[in-house]
Amino acid sequence: MNRPENVIDIFLQPGDFYWGDSGTRIRTILGSCISICMWHPVKLEGGMCHYMLPTRGDRRPKGELDGKYADEAWELFRKEINRLGTKPSEYVTKLFGGASMFQGKGNVLSMKMGDKNIEIARNIIRTNSLNVVSENLGGIQSRRIHFEIWSGNVWLKRHEG
Repeated sequence: MNRPENVIDIFLQPGDFYWGDSGTRIRTILGSCISICMWHPVKLEGGMCHYMLPTRGDRRPKGELDGKYADEAWELFRKEINRLGTKPSEYVTKLFGGASMFQGKGNVLSMKMGDKNIEIARNIIRTNSLNVVSENLGGIQSRRIHFEIWSGNVWLKRHEG
């Protein structure tokens, strides 16, 4: 599908989640964080999260969802999927991020957070039988991604150094 004339351009900060229709492009920059992009090829709707951490566990206030945690970002996806009357398996799913940032600078937590974020992403995929068609995970480079909901394409640029 061709690019629509009036595109809504959304930039996700860490912890953000956005769901849109065929007139939307969602962008973000990732280090150790992960973005899950989900697109429905018939309804031409989809969304993207930019989660920072696997979970906050039992510290979550009742009823509040925060997209900076993987498990809660998944719940935000489920709300949209349910609103459309669709199933998670109907979506094309793509995963990005999880870099080990600050390699060699002595920050052990930053180096391992990317791996932990990848691990929970894979668990979400497995538990919910998601249709992953593409992924670009790990490494030591940050990434810039653009998700075009009108086409389902995700454009990736890896940053050197």
